[in-house]
Amino acid sequence: MEDLFTLFEMTPDLVCIVSKEGYFKKINPAVSRKLHYTEAELMARPVSDFIHPDDKALTAKARAGLLESQPLLNFQNRYLTRNGNTVWLEWTSIYLPDAETVFAIAKDITPRKLSELELSENVRNLRQLTTQIKHQSEKERQQLAGELHEDLGQLATSIKMKIEWLSEQQHGLSPQLERLLDQTLASANLLVNKIRKVSYALSPANISLLGLNASLQLLCADYATHTGIACRYKSRFREENFSDEVKVDLYRVCQEALQNAWQQAAASEVTVFLRQTSRGLSLTVTDNGTGLNATAKKSSCIDVMKARALSINGKLTIKTGADGTTIGLLLAHHCAVAG
Repeated sequence: MEDLFTLFEMTPDLVCIVSKEGYFKKINPAVSRKLHYTEAELMARPVSDFIHPDDKALTAKARAGLLESQPLLNFQNRYLTRNGNTVWLEWTSIYLPDAETVFAIAKDITPRKLSELELSENVRNLRQLTTQIKHQSEKERQQLAGELHEDLGQLATSIKMKIEWLSEQQHGLSPQLERLLDQTLASANLLVNKIRKVSYALSPANISLLGLNASLQLLCADYATHTGIACRYKSRFREENFSDEVKVDLYRVCQEALQNAWQQAAASEVTVFLRQTSRGLSLTVTDNGTGLNATAKKSSCIDVMKARALSINGKLTIKTGADGTTIGLLLAHHCAVAG
């Protein structure tokens, strides 16, 4: 018994016995040292008086469960010291109904908790920065797409129309000039189509008009026509459940994944599947290519997809091998809800 008392007194952990009414009945010296109150001061007031105001309700709920014989394991809350500093404690407690008391041991986890909070804040800041950069990028894409469509597109169309008019007036021209005019008209048509394609790729404005599902169908069809790679699209999800930001990011990730299959994987077939699962919204882009090498895994396409996933709290995965590559993006339910 003497050894047990010595352990109670000397341990650096906070050890206490609390009455059913919520008052300290016995504490070891570590409690007084940590909170900077005397033993008498701590016992004169309810334990809840020393708890951080923001944690009182959560602690009261946990204590109610404890008094119903539910052991409390690794419960974290904050206490305020005499000088107003905050101490994070992690409790393991058990209620002894025969004695109507709670036996509790706590560890000071303040340094660890502050590190976790700092890391969380850094992650939040990084996500905010990524989101800002992404939004600025989308804005610039929209502006560039508008300039291509309104300025260059109209100019190229005007040149094309003039060449067409000249072609109709070509009577008496030499065969060489006729061929040159035909070639120039073909180049003008190609230029107009290229401008349209680039403008379409830059700005997914069709999402707001047609919705994500139809936009991805069009993207896959256009991709197949442009690259010669068979591209199949499947979907099983409720579009109204997701925000506009999430829809644009899904579209962009799909764009980048398709580009990757074309440029890096040497694929002949690609399948895009967007579906709702028990874990959340899942987008997968699977190709039958030769797999990604180390250089391809570090490509700008992959970096863009990772940044997109981070900004909406998604998880990007890449599974690659000799029989192909699957790029997946998973959004947990709480990350994708429209708002």
